[in-house]
Amino acid sequence: MPTKALPAAMAAAAFSVLTLAAATPATAATSSAAAVHTVRVQLHTVTTVKESAGAIVSCPDNQVMTGRSHTGDENGYTKYSCSQIFIDDEQVTVERRGWVGVGRESSSLFEAPENQVIVGRRHSGNENGYTYYEQAALWWQGRQLRVVLSPWGSDVRESNHSVSASPYHVMTGRVHYGDENGYTAYRFGSVTVD
Repeated sequence: MPTKALPAAMAAAAFSVLTLAAATPATAATSSAAAVHTVRVQLHTVTTVKESAGAIVSCPDNQVMTGRSHTGDENGYTKYSCSQIFIDDEQVTVERRGWVGVGRESSSLFEAPENQVIVGRRHSGNENGYTYYEQAALWWQGRQLRVVLSPWGSDVRESNHSVSASPYHVMTGRVHYGDENGYTAYRFGSVTVD
């Protein structure tokens, strides 16, 4: 498979963070007993790392993972997108629940526990290295928010893909098998006020 040359500045950088303000953030209406609430998921931070260097990506406080892209083998670069969630223009609080190991990357599956989301990932080495995920619960006005799961997405080739959550959704799972020529799939869920 042909590879693209990376600009010298990018190739030299093992880690960089860029903060973005989304031009038109996605919003959705969700209802609780007597009220209709507006949920908005807004891209805020994009982090680029080199996987083989022992990358640890943990979304900044009160942000959740909403996208991931990777190019090349374990020496290629991976981008992680983290977003803030707002309900009725009030930011949701993200409560970290710790890291969970899923074994070797070449045969790994992670699904966040019920009503939790992914806020971090760490991996070192190639497909024989170990992968971990950081999970978190979402809170708004003193109550834990519900995450309604979507079906698993289609398989994409790990060595050349870019996946982002649909509007109103956040990342809840990832599965990968094989090396960089193997396949990866993601699971997302929508944030709901009960």
